Amino acid sequence: MLMDTQIPASLPDWIREHIELYQRDPEAGHYWDASLGGGEGMLTTLLLTTTGRKSGKALTLPLIYRPTGDGGYCVIASKGGAPAHPAWYLNLESNPEVEVQVASDHFKARARDAEGEERERLWQMMVDYYAPYTDYQAKTERQIPVVVLERI
Repeated sequence: MLMDTQIPASLPDWIREHIELYQRDPEAGHYWDASLGGGEGMLTTLLLTTTGRKSGKALTLPLIYRPTGDGGYCVIASKGGAPAHPAWYLNLESNPEVEVQVASDHFKARARDAEGEERERLWQMMVDYYAPYTDYQAKTERQIPVVVLERI
């Protein structure tokens, strides 16, 4: 079972509602209507729980993902193309040990950045799945991280 986590009131309503749906009904929460973010269709999401680098508290967020093909999962630290990395990604830099929920499958994982050819391959796979990532990258000078979550 995943660590005890609270849904921060500071999150936008649609994100809080998605987390609540995922926790209540993992099969329904596994999918997200990408038209809400400028994409198309129903996309698969996972719940990523990190440990806050400052607070030490569990932080859970839904993220679009794709399987990497070797048992891992790929997520993108885009923050919509904001100039700074998302807080969850900064948490991974401090502690790469995370908890993940994919539909009703809960497990511990280790996060790492994809680099080189692997990064390019996974980035293209994610852009093919959710085209707005291209726009997000164009909006920022930082290279948006491609994160691999490997079950441990």
